[in-house]
Amino acid sequence: MADNKHARTGLWLGGQPAWLAVICIILVLAPMYITKASDDGPKMIAATTMASVLGICFGLAVIFNELGERIPIWNTYIGGGLLLTFFGVAILKQFGLIPEAGLDAINSFISDDANFLELFIIMLICGSVLSLERDILLKSFAGYIPAILGGLLVATIFGGVTGAIFGIPFKDTLIKYTLPIMGGGNGAGAVPLSQIYEQVTGDAAANYYSFAIIVLTIANIFCIIASAGLNALGEKVPALTGDKKTLIRGSENLVRDDEKVSTDNTDLAGALLLAFACFSVGELMAGKFLPKIAGAAIHKYAYMIIFVVILAATGKIPARVRAGAKRLQSFFSGQLGIIIMVGMGADFNLAELFNAVSPSNILMALMIVVGAVIGSGAVGYLVGFYPIDTAITAGLCMANRGGNGDLACLGAADRMDLIAYSQLSSRLGGGIVLIIASFVFSFML
Repeated sequence: MADNKHARTGLWLGGQPAWLAVICIILVLAPMYITKASDDGPKMIAATTMASVLGICFGLAVIFNELGERIPIWNTYIGGGLLLTFFGVAILKQFGLIPEAGLDAINSFISDDANFLELFIIMLICGSVLSLERDILLKSFAGYIPAILGGLLVATIFGGVTGAIFGIPFKDTLIKYTLPIMGGGNGAGAVPLSQIYEQVTGDAAANYYSFAIIVLTIANIFCIIASAGLNALGEKVPALTGDKKTLIRGSENLVRDDEKVSTDNTDLAGALLLAFACFSVGELMAGKFLPKIAGAAIHKYAYMIIFVVILAATGKIPARVRAGAKRLQSFFSGQLGIIIMVGMGADFNLAELFNAVSPSNILMALMIVVGAVIGSGAVGYLVGFYPIDTAITAGLCMANRGGNGDLACLGAADRMDLIAYSQLSSRLGGGIVLIIASFVFSFML
């Protein structure tokens, strides 16, 4: 029997005894609230270095994550600790309980200057793709585009019917609601859509974008809540979902069991080098060699995914390196996911959402999201996928706000291992929407 003399007793928080965790949280957050004099006015005493900002993020994350995992109903049906971390930090921001300098430091580290979010996504993409057997990998990606198109089609139908109820012409429903929501996010969807709008109509892009971002923000909230709901449905009806790592029905036993492969720190280093090399291929393709296809910009993550898939399909990547990539992915998704949620909460504007609330906007966004879920899930089932996992990745990750929205949805659904598919939705799926929008704007406007 194992030695239990050091077994956990009493209340533990964030992997520590509660008393020690509370002391650590106070210490890492205190510098953010203590200011010092400077020529430009008071500034927080904490330096905006990686160490200090990571400490701040961990302190906030542990508080909300532990609460979210303990609140009844919320922890089972709403989204648990990850989702409460997102909303909790957003609420603190809204009420000014996080200093502006602290918000700037968090945003700079997570998604702006340091861009920790990019490192997070790179590790998850590489590990999730390399963990699949070759045949399952190829079959799943081959059937994924039809699932995306199925979600887009049914979302368009649901949006058109709902628009008719409110007296909105189908043309306006498609251009103002469906395309922005299903465009793969903000930077890859709403922004380039507004640019296409300006080129076609001569009207200012801001006039299109200002409304597009409103409905997209509302839809993003519905997507996160729906992800948690689909996860709860999967717990109740296991036949609708797999092991949360694969899409194809019955393929769970073909996912590589990395525990059977012995790895050491050298293998982790090899996996890191491989992941960075694949990311560099994405940057080269998107930045220089083939930035656009059929007039639509292709994101570097999409190229990275394609390259990792090609590498995995060749079967030439050593088992130890694959296992190392999987271990890295497990560490990032399991231990650092709450850090990403802090960053997303710090970047989310609750006031923007509340100002956009109207019965028509809410119902339009809701029905388009529902259409995306039903369409992608149904087509996914027809091509041999699990409907819940397909609805989350090919449906909800098309209808949310892109990269951050993908992570929020996957976190709420407890399916971070499916990030490669969600990125295909946001990147390649968003590219498909831009191509469609070019024709729609030209003919309908």
